[in-house]
Amino acid sequence: MAYQAGSGGHDCVKSARSIKLYLGLVSVLFLLSACTEGFVRFPVTEKSQENVSQDVTIIRLDASNIASFSSPSHVARATTLPNGRGWEYRVGVGDVLNIIVFDHPELTLPAGPQRSAEESGFLVQADGSFFYPFIGQVTARARSVADIRAEVTTRLAAFIPDPQVVVRIAAFNSQNVVVTGEVAAPSRQALTTTPLTLVEAVNAVGGLKDTADARRVTVQRGGTLYNVDLDGFLSAGIRQNNPVLRSGDIVSVPRRKAEEAFILGQVQKPAAVDLSVEPVTLTQALTRQGGLDELRADARGVFVFRADGARMTVFQLETSSPVGLLLGTRFILEPRDVVYITRSPLQRWNDTINGLLPSVRGASVVEALGN
Repeated sequence: MAYQAGSGGHDCVKSARSIKLYLGLVSVLFLLSACTEGFVRFPVTEKSQENVSQDVTIIRLDASNIASFSSPSHVARATTLPNGRGWEYRVGVGDVLNIIVFDHPELTLPAGPQRSAEESGFLVQADGSFFYPFIGQVTARARSVADIRAEVTTRLAAFIPDPQVVVRIAAFNSQNVVVTGEVAAPSRQALTTTPLTLVEAVNAVGGLKDTADARRVTVQRGGTLYNVDLDGFLSAGIRQNNPVLRSGDIVSVPRRKAEEAFILGQVQKPAAVDLSVEPVTLTQALTRQGGLDELRADARGVFVFRADGARMTVFQLETSSPVGLLLGTRFILEPRDVVYITRSPLQRWNDTINGLLPSVRGASVVEALGN
């Protein structure tokens, strides 16, 4: 196997942590045996945890602690992207202005049956100005419509008594945002006098795909990349996570990464369970996989292995009664959890450990490949 230069030390640290983690896991497995004859015994007690590695914590789930594990680890956070609610459109190069002076039709370019409002308007040239009869060049770039109207009115007053002027934008060409990634029709969206929010921009390009991750949207503005949890606005109402976009913003919606828990052991259909779409509880996951194997599973031996760096937490849930299944409806699985259901307590311990360790290792390999 080839290694990149400079990565050896990092790999050694990771290997050392992995060995330490699995040694702790082995200690847990021997703890669960708790019998000199090599048979599994339940439940796990606090006293029996004294000889377990410090890197491993065993928690028996019950009514007193289940609330601590009833919320997903992902918590929506407000973005640091400036919201900018006070939106005012500034005219730019390429915009087309429509100018009307009441009682003076000669100053308005005729639209005609074959000409659109854009074609009959005044184009803002590359130098940021446009030409208007009598008064000549008028600077328009970076100015509001109200500013331009005021200047045109003042300068026309030298030729027309009390001119009544209306200035409108016939075509918005100078300012836009780009929406890309996992949306139906990635494209450029023009900005207008109406503020354009992130949700509106996404909807304008056809909305999110099923594969989109609304929790990890990014907005690039002025060389800075901001993370925006759009789902936090849609589901939690965090107003700041639906910011008003500015000209030049690039909105990118990433593809949703696989987030799975692994259901193994004595269940009808051992498999990976997708957690990326919605929170999934332990009871839901077991039910979706057909439930426990009634002939071979020990309902007292439902374990959830959860790794956090070099540490391992093992949760035990007894599902032999309806109370246990109800508790399981409140236990939210996290990505890379390994759920394992043991066999009958008369099973030899060697069978359990030989079947469990490769499964947990395999789940960790999947996680490493994903990163």
